[in-house]
Amino acid sequence: MDILIRKERENDITQVSQVIKLAFESAEYSNGDEHHLVNRLRKSSAFIPELSLVAQYQQEIIGHILFTKIKIDQHTSLALAPLAVLPAFQRKGVGKKLILEGHRIARELGYSSVIVLGHPTYYSQFGYTPASKWNIKAPFDIPNEVFMAIELVPNSLKRISGKVEYAQEFFLK
Repeated sequence: MDILIRKERENDITQVSQVIKLAFESAEYSNGDEHHLVNRLRKSSAFIPELSLVAQYQQEIIGHILFTKIKIDQHTSLALAPLAVLPAFQRKGVGKKLILEGHRIARELGYSSVIVLGHPTYYSQFGYTPASKWNIKAPFDIPNEVFMAIELVPNSLKRISGKVEYAQEFFLK
């Protein structure tokens, strides 16, 4: 399956919203707001256009990933949220391609770490480990194993600790 990973374009927004809605429709931990969250984040100062990526198969957008700026103490890091793949294309490596390309671009842009709230079995395959390893905490109460971090640059979190500050758009409805 020949999948193109590229930067999201303005004319992709409607299709991306649909992909996100469908991807989270039957998700175990979803509030159904993920597509609205992405729209809010696009208008925020945390938004990085180069890190809003789509997976395209033929002419159809089948996946989307978004990385936005967050703070851990005085350190700028990234949040991976959300990752969405159409149900028919899940478990086919689309999410993996989006994550790996996002990591590559993030490193290129000078970012050294990423935080994710997600399934430990899935994200650990990319090198994510509980953020508590670096004494990094979520700003809300969640199980330790689902709040994870990865160093895109070795030892970049070595001297970083504290509570993650997400963009306020994460907390709006």
